[in-house]
Amino acid sequence: MADSSGKTLYDKIWESHTVGILPTGQTQLFIGLHLIHEITTAPAFDMLRERGMDVAFPERTFATVDHIVPTDVRRRPFADAEAEELTRALERNVREFGVEFFGLDSPHQGIVHVIGPQLGLTQPGMTLACGDSHTSTHGAFGTLAFGIGTSQVRDVLATQTLAMDRLKVRRINVTGSLGHGVYAKDVILNIIRRLGVSGGKGFAYEYGGEVIDRMTMEERMTVCNMSIEGGALVGYVNPDQTTFDFLKGRRYVPTGEAFVRAVRYWQSIASDPDAHYDDVVTFAGAEIEPTVTWGINPGQAVGISEKLPEPESLADPDGARKAYEHMGWRPGTAILGTPIDVAFIGSCTNSRLADLRAAARVARGRKVKPGVRALVVPGSAEVKKLAEQEGLHEIFREAGFEWREAGCSMCLAMNPDRLNGREVCASSSNRNFIGRQGSPGGRTLLMSPAMVAAAALNGKVVDVRDYV
Repeated sequence: MADSSGKTLYDKIWESHTVGILPTGQTQLFIGLHLIHEITTAPAFDMLRERGMDVAFPERTFATVDHIVPTDVRRRPFADAEAEELTRALERNVREFGVEFFGLDSPHQGIVHVIGPQLGLTQPGMTLACGDSHTSTHGAFGTLAFGIGTSQVRDVLATQTLAMDRLKVRRINVTGSLGHGVYAKDVILNIIRRLGVSGGKGFAYEYGGEVIDRMTMEERMTVCNMSIEGGALVGYVNPDQTTFDFLKGRRYVPTGEAFVRAVRYWQSIASDPDAHYDDVVTFAGAEIEPTVTWGINPGQAVGISEKLPEPESLADPDGARKAYEHMGWRPGTAILGTPIDVAFIGSCTNSRLADLRAAARVARGRKVKPGVRALVVPGSAEVKKLAEQEGLHEIFREAGFEWREAGCSMCLAMNPDRLNGREVCASSSNRNFIGRQGSPGGRTLLMSPAMVAAAALNGKVVDVRDYV
């Protein structure tokens, strides 16, 4: 008997973008929007050049520079010869292949996952691809957004399609409401902690429930951004009035009657009330507290009031023992009060205007603890401009933070912003892997931007609820 249940957003977008079924059994999927940057594109463009091919749909491809750009001194050529070479390669390629480029001189330059939504390039019902793991960010708009590798970047440039395996869909409900001083970052860290860093393998995550419904678009982007850290290639939220209000008036969004038609379409692709899910998980928002990672993956996290767990109590005790060996800490101790050396507010997870406002509310009228190196790196030139119009940069500078230009910065340290030696960093970014922030011995504690600001002021991990 055929399944008569409704469809998920995932089902609807997948089916409407299917070009055909390949002999491998994979689906050839049309990609509506391709975002590129300087890291994963040079070999792909070289392949096109060698084969005498053009970019199939240059009007559907947009480029920026983010990963390697310095966030302090931006004189060309860059001091880092490799960064300069990759930037020049991208500049040459977008010029030769006719791709729109938001370079260092553009008012729209920034982290690729910040500028896509900011410009209105990211819209509901799309398929979207980018050569970066955190492309899942764009799912906040009801988009199927895939992080892809360099060979797949080549495929999209050449054909505007990808060969993909269909995923199962897990519905994740976050019910009730969040407590004071609890943010979207805490929500996603708790989801990954409970479901595991590989728990989403083979799944797309659909986020819903009262907490998600009430979130701003910036907060939904934070949640979707880290879907990949839980093993889910895709994370999304069904589009609603919050989505439409965010998009209206942005540069690449239709206007007038075309916008009205677009909203009707966007509403139609939301999951049906009777949609079938392969799995359903529910979290109580009220049970989530400010959360901090203690280990070497985003699932190794605890609430601020908790003690570090015994390895035997976890699903991956060997992974926990490896984490303790690297971090130099012991089970049973408190995360509260852990000393830090560096505080970093930025990354595609938490560098938007709302993130900077939250951190500034904590920093206002206070001072960074002497000895702590504290950076605030806006996600885009536009975010930087808007923050400065509100005077946020003055709040941060008066408190003792460095105020930088837009870029990925210390999230992955493919630029001069790095940890040194065994430094401990309170970070609003998305990964705490060994060596992620540029030092093999460096230690990263993931937390919300407000928590990072509070840690910077105290030189140690504190409970942000005491400061907001």
